Amino acid sequence: MIHTFFVGASLLRISYICATNMNGQQLNYFKQKALTWATSFEVCCCLDSNNYADLYGKFDFIIAAGVKAELNASSKDKFTELKAFHDQQSDWMFGLLSYDLKNETEALSSEHPDHIQMPELFFFVPEYLIAITAGNIEVLRGADTVIDEIHQTVPLIADLKKDLNIQSRFSKEQYLETVVKLQQHISRGDIYEVNFCQEFFAEHAAIDPVQVYQKLSEVSPTPFSGFFKIRSQYILSASPERFLCKRGSRLISQPIKGTAKRSTNPLNDELIKEELRQDQKEQAENVMIVDLVRNDLTKSALRGSVTVDELFGIYSFPQVFQMISTISCELDPDIHFIDAIRNTFPMGSMTGAPKLKAMELIETYEKSKRGAYSGAFGYITPDEDFDFNVIIRSILYTAESRYLSFQVGGAITYAAEPIAEYEECLLKASAIVQTLTQ
Repeated sequence: MIHTFFVGASLLRISYICATNMNGQQLNYFKQKALTWATSFEVCCCLDSNNYADLYGKFDFIIAAGVKAELNASSKDKFTELKAFHDQQSDWMFGLLSYDLKNETEALSSEHPDHIQMPELFFFVPEYLIAITAGNIEVLRGADTVIDEIHQTVPLIADLKKDLNIQSRFSKEQYLETVVKLQQHISRGDIYEVNFCQEFFAEHAAIDPVQVYQKLSEVSPTPFSGFFKIRSQYILSASPERFLCKRGSRLISQPIKGTAKRSTNPLNDELIKEELRQDQKEQAENVMIVDLVRNDLTKSALRGSVTVDELFGIYSFPQVFQMISTISCELDPDIHFIDAIRNTFPMGSMTGAPKLKAMELIETYEKSKRGAYSGAFGYITPDEDFDFNVIIRSILYTAESRYLSFQVGGAITYAAEPIAEYEECLLKASAIVQTLTQ
């Protein structure tokens, strides 16, 4: 064991460095124990890259537990509350941004039923903070004896035996009819593209959130997965998408648009990947959102600094290939970094173009309040860097009411085929369905 002490960002940092030759199996076992340990607290947040390479990632795994201070914003200007909370704390903060914060950034409302009722904006300063980077385990907050506590924790074994009665808010016919109606809006010139989602849910669902999250991570390991507990409410996320991160003075967004189902046959799999790369329909969907994100970033950027660093990148995940683009800019020093989050929220990949009209149509044609779904959760560092995912491919669960929900959607364009969009929704839901019904 090596202990290093130094002052950084006005905080005393205590590092516990494990042997760098710790293998992947040992690290995974430690992560399972750490999550079990963290859920003994009323509030915790875990973010896991699942060893995906990431040019912008700071940590392979980070877990925050316990509450030194918290903000459950309740005003009509929750981003301003967040700024005041940050300025007061100037510390590590982990938090949730609900999709319905759009009602503050735009003249919008949400009248759909909300069965989960998670906070719209919730942040906490953790008592304990532990990170893994390149095989090294570091205690960033709390006494280093916490590592021994974690090692002594008995991890839960994922053993899901009871199937749930999973239902959908849309029948197949209703979904197809709604896609046609949205395409009529496109034909009239109201929008170019809209992200249309449907909710799947289970009532009277008795699950162990840790076990379900661990099984979901086995079925679908993704680079922006995470577990968020706010007392009796949980987000179990296998997200493949980054919403926005800040590294120094640079902001980076990586929207996903474009999906193809993978094959178990290696030759076919490579063919599918190349077909997605060349697919003009998927490229058209992707570039519309790239333009939207570029426009969002200009609100916070130094003039002329917005760049598209990668267009139509193809990335591999267990069930699907995804088309991902990367857009970045230099943050204007006169813009508060939280205003930069506000200026890009909600993310373009989950709304459409033009953004405001797309969000109006989402409220008209969807049947459930999105709430945390298609929002974001992540962290802010003491030096004002941050990283937030997009809450997709995620299970939302309230233990008190035993209500479980997950939503899936896709980009509806003029060229979209309704039946193909429906099948894409089922593909995106497949990892969660597999997790819950095994």
